[in-house]
Amino acid sequence: MTDQPTLWDDTEALLQTWRGWQVAQGLSTRTWEERDATMRHLFQTTGATPRTLAPFHIIMYCGRPDLSDASRASYHATIRAFCIWMVRARVRPDDPTHETPRPKRPRSKPRPLSFEAVTAIHASANRARTRAYILLAVLQGMRIHEVAKIRGEDIDLERGTLYIDGKGGAREIVPLHDDVRTLALKMPRTGYWFPAYTVEGCVGRKAVYAAIKGAMTRAGYGHSKPHQLRHSYGTELLARGADLRVVQELMRHADVSTTQLYTDIHWDAKVEAVGRLSFSLAA
Repeated sequence: MTDQPTLWDDTEALLQTWRGWQVAQGLSTRTWEERDATMRHLFQTTGATPRTLAPFHIIMYCGRPDLSDASRASYHATIRAFCIWMVRARVRPDDPTHETPRPKRPRSKPRPLSFEAVTAIHASANRARTRAYILLAVLQGMRIHEVAKIRGEDIDLERGTLYIDGKGGAREIVPLHDDVRTLALKMPRTGYWFPAYTVEGCVGRKAVYAAIKGAMTRAGYGHSKPHQLRHSYGTELLARGADLRVVQELMRHADVSTTQLYTDIHWDAKVEAVGRLSFSLAA
């Protein structure tokens, strides 16, 4: 007598199949891993399975009071992607997310650090590797997970270019900053710049985050987050006269409206603009 498959066996099989679908789409490992973790947590906390998932499960999961608006929107988007796949793969005929409210994703504004603050944070880094993380974030606008997986092959010293494996597996090219060129001369020409200490492969993004965060704390900026270094990159480019579309390409934003958020934080420019208004008041 053979054991009958359990509901979790079916769930596991469907999640594995969905993973293959996403890989075939060309989505990055980070994307499908985060999506997989979300769906597993949804099924474990609600008791639902892919075949029994109902609107009230989704509302219950995304409506938890401890979630931020951004997390609520992100989780709902992942569940929606999974349900769309189930319909296309004929796992089930309906999409339960159609009967749920779609959380609005808030548009948060950049919170750049001044270059004086960045200098202090860089000086507070107690390891050469951490200082390299900071340079790549603030002088090349690299995201934390992009910093973690940079390789020697990504640098072309002759052409002065840097290839970046960005969001969604997109590979893009940006000019190499002179300080990063100097750094590259000290780093491996092939393979990961920052290999993990205990396992094969590159250092994890959480380790990069923790290292930069530690330097921020020692410099007196413990309230800040490593991603703000990228905000500083975009803000300084615009403040120093770079064209908006150029900055869009350097920051690798899909939509220029995202880059435009960086123009909203130049308070001094706003004050100057308002100060130029002049008209005569009647006596």
